[in-house]
Amino acid sequence: MNTLPTPRGTLTPNRSLADLTWLRVGGPADWLFQPADEADLAEFLGGLDASTAVFPMGAGSNLIVRDGGVRAVVIKLGRGFNSIETEGDRVIAGAAALDSHVARRAAESGFDLTFLRTIPGTIGGAVRMNAGCYGSYVQDHLVEIRAVTRAGKVVTIPAEALHLAYRQSCLPEGTVITQAVFRATYGDPVALEAKMLEQIAKRDASQPTKDRSAGSTFRNPVGHSSTGKADDSHELKAWKVIDDAGMRGARIGGAQMSPMHSNFLINAGGATAADLENLGEEVRKRVFENAGITLQWEIMRVGEPAAE
Repeated sequence: MNTLPTPRGTLTPNRSLADLTWLRVGGPADWLFQPADEADLAEFLGGLDASTAVFPMGAGSNLIVRDGGVRAVVIKLGRGFNSIETEGDRVIAGAAALDSHVARRAAESGFDLTFLRTIPGTIGGAVRMNAGCYGSYVQDHLVEIRAVTRAGKVVTIPAEALHLAYRQSCLPEGTVITQAVFRATYGDPVALEAKMLEQIAKRDASQPTKDRSAGSTFRNPVGHSSTGKADDSHELKAWKVIDDAGMRGARIGGAQMSPMHSNFLINAGGATAADLENLGEEVRKRVFENAGITLQWEIMRVGEPAAE
């Protein structure tokens, strides 16, 4: 790999990523860069050889890092990027701010972004995946983002330019989101808090929140459209077709499809990334054989398999 610029932040070679993901699996990144602030990130990317791959990583809540690791500079934003502020009817959040923290801080100020409360991960990841819950999606509230391009330029990108759709966005390769601006409706803080408590209770009753998982493993099979809007139709649920294929509770090594919610892939103890990915692929195969439906991964998988 080419010589890397010397940043003010922390640059660590051959850094294992397993402890940075919710599933606790995966090999090392060639480099892990934790920038001090946006200017540090921009200067670093601007000085980085154009042939060097860059992978922005959030909270690792929706990610399988393969056992051989990632041949790239993995960029993980930290404390310099987790501010949450309100201005008029807008909530301005750093990309490293946790979705749940943004929902709570917004509610305290009388802003309704409650749909973010039970979404695991960071705002940067939520924007990139157009995260949604309870009929609301990021695209319903996003005004614009700030980001640093792969070439090291700080840019403001309006929400429309991201072409947000169901669990996806169009963001140029290597671009790192640093901040997002949301427009929110006003609400009574007490009522918003009660709404979030209700959402948490509902989630904890139906999802394996105490297990090592990465959230929903597969997208719900598309209904009449996949616009990502609140009226999108996804009546057919992934967990239902997984159940129908007899894969609830299925295991490979330390990987298991949760007995509590069959669309949650969990590390039941000692799983490798290969165990998890192989089990997911077996589920896809069985569902296709049983129902003729090809499930699409919702969990992002990156890196290389372990060497033979």
